[in-house]
Amino acid sequence: MHRYFTDQRHEALRQRVRDFAEREVRPRVAEMEAARSVCHDLSRLIARQGWIGATVHRAYGGMGAGHLAKTIIIEELSRVSAAMGAMAQASQLGAAKIIHFGSEEQKKTWLPAIASGDCLPTIAVTEPHSGGHVLGMTSTAVRDGEDYVLNGRKTYVGNSHVGDLHGVVVRTGPGSKGLSAFLVETGRPGLRIGEQQTTMGLHGFGFGELFFEDCRVPAANLLGEEGDGLSVAYSSSVLYGRPNLTAVSLGIHQAVLEQTARFCAERQRYGKPLADLANIKLRLGRIQSRLLLARLTAYHAVHLLDEGVPCDAELMNAKLVNVESSLESARDSMEIHAACGLFTDRPVERYLRDAHHIFAPAGTSDIQLLRLAELALGTAKGEWSARLSDLVRREQEEWSDVVEQTREAARPARMPGRRDGAAEEHAGLAPVR
Repeated sequence: MHRYFTDQRHEALRQRVRDFAEREVRPRVAEMEAARSVCHDLSRLIARQGWIGATVHRAYGGMGAGHLAKTIIIEELSRVSAAMGAMAQASQLGAAKIIHFGSEEQKKTWLPAIASGDCLPTIAVTEPHSGGHVLGMTSTAVRDGEDYVLNGRKTYVGNSHVGDLHGVVVRTGPGSKGLSAFLVETGRPGLRIGEQQTTMGLHGFGFGELFFEDCRVPAANLLGEEGDGLSVAYSSSVLYGRPNLTAVSLGIHQAVLEQTARFCAERQRYGKPLADLANIKLRLGRIQSRLLLARLTAYHAVHLLDEGVPCDAELMNAKLVNVESSLESARDSMEIHAACGLFTDRPVERYLRDAHHIFAPAGTSDIQLLRLAELALGTAKGEWSARLSDLVRREQEEWSDVVEQTREAARPARMPGRRDGAAEEHAGLAPVR
């Protein structure tokens, strides 16, 4: 794994998340699959690990560990339960709007609560009649004294049923400059959460509807300025939505490989393991090859993001490659399992169902291809990663400075003959926290 832009801290974090997922999440998967409803207590338990604050600055109580660390967290949760990986990524996506557009007062109020797991944020942009066409939304906010009054409906809101704070983008005027974003607390009068509906996959995760009926929100809850709503929506989608969903796909893909390899080794045909059949081995090899490529595209993209390098193309491509390859590998796995894969005592059918859920959010594969074509033709309207690169780079430099200072402080404690990595473990540096 160290070949994929990670260091010892990242791998220590990976092990910590994997141990947690195996211990706390895996025993609950069957229950979530049977109930097919939001798992409130497990969502809160994951949030209390501090992982929702992966990209929240340390000054606000977060990990300040960056997008690669965030990717590893989501990937490892998704390897065991894509539903819980989706829960974590949706809240990290919800935190993005405050990180990049929140006032100092909003950051001080909400980021520490998000980092500690006391607040699960969401972002609500999509509407039933406009879908991914953000400028087609019709929900409104009208200024009335010291408040704004919100009316409208949002759909496909990740963590809608467990969220505490919703980042809602609505119309305050016409055109692309007429969208604004607001922070709306769950329980505020005029906000109603729709009934949870059963879905194909991601059982345990909720993505539903929010209804606003003369919902009064203080003007202090406006994110940024009036007219910043499009920037809030697009930047959150590009810088967080695409890489977060990429990480969910990557976790599913890893699980597909592990389950398929195990099945091929254990299942007997003609007195030998199924893996001895050449056609089976070829399919398994394709899964392995796709996964290697998928992880490389995913980690490379978020590594560039952490470095503050413009990387919209890499982020789009990472989602495209990971979504498509995880679906292909899940289908290959189903064919290898044959009739065995149709029964729910094996997880492969769950992987296929869950993988389909990652296709549409933050842009379908066709949308990624269209945007990549615009970049190739030079007709793209700028890169969001470039617009916010200075902020990302500054935060990453501060994180690196903190790590280096801690390393310096740890050096006198090294024992004779102890390797550098062991010294960092001895000093408690291994976790990225």
